[in-house]
Parts: sequence; C-alpha cells; structure tokens
Amino acid sequence: MDYLIVSGNPKSNGLCHSVMEEAIRGAKDGGAAARILSIEKLERCHVCGDGWGTCREKHRCAFGEDGFNAAQESVRKADQLCIITPVYWGEMAEGLKCFFDRLRRCEFGQNGGLSGKQILLVASPGGTGNGMLSCLEQMDRFCRHTGAVIFDYIGINRWNNDYKKSAVYGAAKVMAAGRIAGETI
Repeated sequence: MDYLIVSGNPKSNGLCHSVMEEAIRGAKDGGAAARILSIEKLERCHVCGDGWGTCREKHRCAFGEDGFNAAQESVRKADQLCIITPVYWGEMAEGLKCFFDRLRRCEFGQNGGLSGKQILLVASPGGTGNGMLSCLEQMDRFCRHTGAVIFDYIGINRWNNDYKKSAVYGAAKVMAAGRIAGETI
C-alpha cells in the first residue's frame, strides 16, 4: 500500500508539520509505505490554448517540467492520499490550490488518476481558527470533480490539536490497514 501525504504547508515546522508526522506514523503503523509530496514550489496553471491546452487530450501539463508532471505521477501511483493544508482566508494554501487547479484539468474525464481513491482531508486554520469549514468544502469539491472518495474530514487548530492529531493518526492507520470509506464498523 502506497500512502501519499500531499502537503500544502509552505513552512517546515508548526502545526501542519506535526500533523503530517502523525499521518505518516499512522500510515506506517497501518502497514503502508508513507511518503510526503510537497507542492508549494509549483507554478500556477497557465490556462494555455483555448483554456485546456494539452491537459484535456493528453492528461499532461504542457508546462509540467516545473515538477508538476512528476507530482501528478506520484498522485496517480498512490493507493490512498491524505491532503493536509493550512487555511488562509478560508481556503487551502495557495500552492495547494494551484496544484489542484492543474491536477483537476489533467485528470478531467479520466477513469484512473484519482477516481475511486480514498482521500483523508485535513484543514488547519491558524489565528482565529475560522475558515476551516470553507477550506474543507473547497477540498471536497476537488475530490468530487476528480472522482476521489472522501474517507474523512478533519479540522485541526491550536485549540483542539491535542486530540485531533490522534484522529489524523487513527484515520491514516485504518486507511492503510484497508478500511473502506462508508463501511460500517
């Protein structure tokens, strides 16, 4: 089992980083090979051609040499994913949003890629703690556009991280061990 954690965190420490560590630990304890994909350095979509460029026909980005095509392939190879992002202005981190915009275009209309894959969604607002729900909704839309299956939604902030980190660990562990979203336990 290949468990991929996609990080929208532009920082190398802090709450999101510690949440990623819990997801890795949980996935490994569940029997998966866990790895992190950091995407904050990728460029935004160029919206080339008539708005679709090569992404609609070839399912690859014409400007993917910035690391996007390799990141897309990592997502495709993963059996399951966990997406962790800080929340800025009620949305996921800008780098993650740019990656999702490109990925959604390249995966549009495909059976494969993300279709049917389970994804754990984690949003971590700082400051006031607001924006968690709108960020999770934004990630939910991405999953629905690509056919991904949402395993769970976890909102974590500085007031609840003492018990929500355990939830991230537990969700990653049971996913890696083979639990299917929607099955009654």
